[in-house]
Amino acid sequence: MTDRSSEPLHPVARELTPPAGGLRAYPPVERWENWEEFDPVAWPRRVKRQYSLIPTICFNCEAACGLLAYVDRQTLKIQKFEGNPTHPGSRGRNCAKGPATLNQVNDTERILYPLRRVGPRGGGKWERVTWDEALDDIAARIRKALVEGRPKEVMYHLGRPGHELVYLQRVFHAWGIDGHNSHTNVCSASARAGYAFWHGMDRPSPDHANARFILLLSSHLETGHYFNPHAQRIMEAKSRGAKVAVLDSRLSNTASMADWWLAPWPGSESAVLLAIARILVSEKLYDRDFVRRWVNWDEYLREERPDLPVTFDAFERALGELYASFTPEFAEAESGVAAATIVEVAREIGRAGSALATHVWRNTAAGNLGGWQVARALELIVVLMGAVGTPGGTAPSAWNKAIPAPPMMPPPGKVWSELLMPREYPLAFFEMSFLLPHFLKEGRGKLAMYFTRVYNPVWTNPDGMSWIEMLTDEAQVERHACLTPIWSETAWFADLVLPMGHASERHDLMSQETHAARWIGFRQPVLRVALEKQGQTFDLTWQAHEAAGLGQVWEEDEFWIELSWKIDPDGALGIRKYFESPYRPGLKLRVEELYRWIFENSVPGLPAAAAKEQLTPLQYMRKYGAFLIEDQVYRTHENPPPAGDPGVEIDGTRRLGFPTPSRKLEFFSKTLKAWKWPEQAVPNYIRSHVHWSQLDRAKGEMVLLPTFRLPTLIHTRSGNAKWLYEISHTNPLWLHPEDAARVRVVTGDLLKVSTRIGHFVDKVWVTESVRPGVVACSHHLGRWRLQENAGGERWSTALVDLARLEPGKWRMRQVHGPRPFASDDPDSSRIWWEEAGVHQNLTFPVQPDPVSGQHCWHQKVTVSRPGPDDRYGDVVVDTNRSFEVYREWLALARPAPGPDNLRRPLWLPRAFKPDASAYRLDG
Repeated sequence: MTDRSSEPLHPVARELTPPAGGLRAYPPVERWENWEEFDPVAWPRRVKRQYSLIPTICFNCEAACGLLAYVDRQTLKIQKFEGNPTHPGSRGRNCAKGPATLNQVNDTERILYPLRRVGPRGGGKWERVTWDEALDDIAARIRKALVEGRPKEVMYHLGRPGHELVYLQRVFHAWGIDGHNSHTNVCSASARAGYAFWHGMDRPSPDHANARFILLLSSHLETGHYFNPHAQRIMEAKSRGAKVAVLDSRLSNTASMADWWLAPWPGSESAVLLAIARILVSEKLYDRDFVRRWVNWDEYLREERPDLPVTFDAFERALGELYASFTPEFAEAESGVAAATIVEVAREIGRAGSALATHVWRNTAAGNLGGWQVARALELIVVLMGAVGTPGGTAPSAWNKAIPAPPMMPPPGKVWSELLMPREYPLAFFEMSFLLPHFLKEGRGKLAMYFTRVYNPVWTNPDGMSWIEMLTDEAQVERHACLTPIWSETAWFADLVLPMGHASERHDLMSQETHAARWIGFRQPVLRVALEKQGQTFDLTWQAHEAAGLGQVWEEDEFWIELSWKIDPDGALGIRKYFESPYRPGLKLRVEELYRWIFENSVPGLPAAAAKEQLTPLQYMRKYGAFLIEDQVYRTHENPPPAGDPGVEIDGTRRLGFPTPSRKLEFFSKTLKAWKWPEQAVPNYIRSHVHWSQLDRAKGEMVLLPTFRLPTLIHTRSGNAKWLYEISHTNPLWLHPEDAARVRVVTGDLLKVSTRIGHFVDKVWVTESVRPGVVACSHHLGRWRLQENAGGERWSTALVDLARLEPGKWRMRQVHGPRPFASDDPDSSRIWWEEAGVHQNLTFPVQPDPVSGQHCWHQKVTVSRPGPDDRYGDVVVDTNRSFEVYREWLALARPAPGPDNLRRPLWLPRAFKPDASAYRLDG
């Protein structure tokens, strides 16, 4: 039999002369400046093209994978994007979203110039303005608010990626505001909170490649953020014999490749995890010495078990008693996962020892009331196995990230915004951003200047109709500037739409916890770099883009510098000095000077590596696009503490430990106890708001699981990527055959899904890939626009009629889905798909977890056959009812003050942390 693996991919390739030395996986770095290859469009004619290969960082998820832009040296057009082999995290590999960057750059419908609203908000009329006109408008409003003592009325609401490190903290501290509002409480705040209560850092960093057992809760990380860096390392581990178990109510891509797929009832995962922990302890499969040395078990005994001596033997007894009820049989009754399977997985984990890689990100943690305890329970297993920061284990995220310091970091402001961090949620891990419309409706404040940056709360957040009501009320939001590369549902309701660049059109520093290492990646505007290599010079990136035919697309780094100078032109407010050059005193900071300073002063090893190649550090990063600071990062907690840091004493030796109050891993959280949650001070199981006992399936009540993502899409940023939407353009309802038979539907039929505030209508996909009693629908689809030829990417949006039937009552009806249209891109006339999906998030009330602040995405719904007037894509919402539900969930909170009259524990991480004096309620 012929070995087909040696055959070329194309038969004509047999006629080609084999290259000397064989084929290469990637172009060698030494030839990036003048790379030659045949034009694929001209095949089979051999037409040579010369390219300059310029590295940057992908913009289409948080993973920060490396890209190489192939810039045609003759036309200065980008031919394609491929992987950067020098990038430590992605190692030259990309998922579908990376190459699709080319679609985004060449999008015929992208916003190329600053636009200002004409007429009412949402009216769809715009006029082109200059960047100076836009900056003058915004700066005047911010300056007025600052001078008049209204710093809380300036708010910046962002999605991802970009500015992942400390750039914006520098900006807002310089302005003296507490104005950073993120999307994280609709994303991952519960999982982050659960981890932070353990070790003071808000994410795990699994060393997948060296693991012997990989335990994943939901598929979010491996098919969304970090999909590419993690997936490739999981594959390596599996090739070495590692086992994979996935807890997910839905058969995800990850679960389909696992050795065990455990499909629990949504929200019951903690019961399964605590049963596993019980087995590890009772069968002596855990690392007793690690737990003795590194867990605050003595605090637990003193606070919770004063009847026992403060000895580790007594703690073992107490641990057994604490989790005695979490038998495999109890976990089976709660979750539906067989007790025998739970025992089997637990013993396999025991055999893996400290090479246990785990992760939870969204799904169960983000979906359920008390989801943060799922992360606590999962980390308990990691701690029991001594797998913290070990080869093949799971480290805290901060140990595998690098955050280079910028020049002149301003001190934090002495101001606290309760529109961001209200006293009802003192432990909320990020800002309570999704409650903003309700806060303003209650009269808690107003906004003089509101920014949305690559963020689309009208579409992404729950209760989007309340966001439309807020954004169209100029008494609540006086000025709204949307910084975005593309049209979005939110941009339509802005006053200023300001075009910001994609992956190849901006500067950013990125560093993510992809594996047991620390690295930085450098996103850069490749066409500006290419033009400057030819001798052209530019003051600003938008000028380079204009020269390259990209309109006046800009980048935020320069935008904030220019805006800050306009806010404080003479330096009287004390802002301007933070945006002056470290090399040219008194003159405006240039973006290349910012990164030059960082690379020269804040990245260990980079200056020496650059010097070896006779390059400056900035030249090195422009050439390679990434730098590995440290590899094989393990057991950081065992390091000696730096000078001035007392660390923690472990068996007579001072160690770095963890950034928690005890400097140890906190099985027992004195913080949770002191801040009014004593019953949740240790890892625990909280029954979800969608627990099975609360449902009557005979009446059509089910759980809607709306949190899963598709590996080809990313929120709203991929809406202008035609290749991706050709692959993925529908979000049907996943329905188990048992439930399909009960409601008498087959694949392709319509179902009406009713929530507490409205309903939507979608098509059914009948599949055994989801648990009975659960209906699942991806949150990545359902994009819409309000005008035929404007306001949304026609590759990905449906034209809709949005009607306000009466105050608080809204109906959205699709007019038509995607269809061919004329443009400069011939592919737009070839669109064959007719659906854009259904916007389910509009029908979800806000459901804030009272501890973590996370919106609990899972919905108790009623599923029924549609009526004669219901159509595919219909959405009906009552925002009056949504406000009532908000008030119900608000009542679950246990507000500040906490100890010492504080708004929030001082040690608990907070993005853009204000001055300590602002933490006091009487301060």
